[in-house]
Amino acid sequence: MARILCVDDEPNILTGLNAALSVKGHDVLMAASADEALEAAVRHRPDLILLDVMMPTGTEGFHFVWQLRQMADRELADTPVLMATGIHEHTRLRFYPEQTDGSYPPGEFLAVQGWPDKPFSNAALYDAVDRVLADEQDVRPEA
Repeated sequence: MARILCVDDEPNILTGLNAALSVKGHDVLMAASADEALEAAVRHRPDLILLDVMMPTGTEGFHFVWQLRQMADRELADTPVLMATGIHEHTRLRFYPEQTDGSYPPGEFLAVQGWPDKPFSNAALYDAVDRVLADEQDVRPEA
């Protein structure tokens, strides 16, 4: 299965993600901040990063993605990211457009592969992870 880096400042969320993804056979790494996550990504080269948007310094998740996408190591820079947020449960604010604004097509404000809304069920989590991992498998060259 896949190596998945889960990044969230809430220990209970990390514990739940670890349990849910481990049951599916994934190797789960955990980080509580963007700095820890960047270090873990460089060291462990995950197949997927599941990232919280809002962490102790505000929109830390966005900064993490920007740093990741700027890395010289293109394989690492292109690691798929799912950004999870609970903000959509409380406001009409969306971090991605559902239709074009003239500059960006739908869903393309930030180079991530999906925006699962928190709280998510295990089924929704598995669907999002499986979709991204399947997409990555489709674009990898055969060995």
